[in-house]
Amino acid sequence: MLQASSLVDSLKRELKARDITYADLAKRIGMSEASVKRMFSQKNFTLQRLDEILQAAQIDFRDIAFAGHDESRLISELSHAQEKEIIGDPKLFIVAVSVLNQLTLAQIVEVYRLSEAEVVKCLVRLDKIGIIALLPNNRVKLLISRTFRWIPDGPIQTHFREQAYGDFLDSQFDGDHELLRLVNVMLSKKSIAALLERLKQVAREVAQQHQEDARLPFEDRYAISMLLAARPWMPKSFQAMLREKPAATRVVRRK
Repeated sequence: MLQASSLVDSLKRELKARDITYADLAKRIGMSEASVKRMFSQKNFTLQRLDEILQAAQIDFRDIAFAGHDESRLISELSHAQEKEIIGDPKLFIVAVSVLNQLTLAQIVEVYRLSEAEVVKCLVRLDKIGIIALLPNNRVKLLISRTFRWIPDGPIQTHFREQAYGDFLDSQFDGDHELLRLVNVMLSKKSIAALLERLKQVAREVAQQHQEDARLPFEDRYAISMLLAARPWMPKSFQAMLREKPAATRVVRRK
């Protein structure tokens, strides 16, 4: 059964692809912008209101219903070759990350030293890769699922590990909007599993907030990176001081 939450998420993507803001939609359906925001945030629609929105935005219900029901149509992970193609071209990589952050063509040109023609060329390549659909007037529709991720230990994660991790951590983390916590604990297997699931949930919540804030004016949104990591680990200086475990002895029982 199609969940209401998926339906609303699909509707948001369609509105974004058409460059229809909450303010635009509010005017078209005779509501306040605050009421529209609250309606989408709470994901609480009457059928009549949903029909009004679809008509105002000229969206076919079948488009959002099919997209919400068939998540398999969307990309959750690229191939190794596709990631290698993206990371191999700095301009293509910038544009790829930008569209994932829901920047428009004009905003990409405003932020980076790229011409409109260069950005369009990159968008065409991303369309061929399948990460986006390039619409008329160079509008972009993302074709990634809510669970999209870069390949673990793939070309892009390897790039960040080799070149970006050191730069990312090269900070005192004491400025505005910065936070660093290193917590060393000993937990049961059950507690560790619960912790990892909670970290995954935090990542999902951040991705959802990213979708919500995409409706805000560009100047009210700021780039922020979050690195979540947890693994069994001990500093090498600690490992060097560990006692060697005695070899297991075999006990032979006499009959």
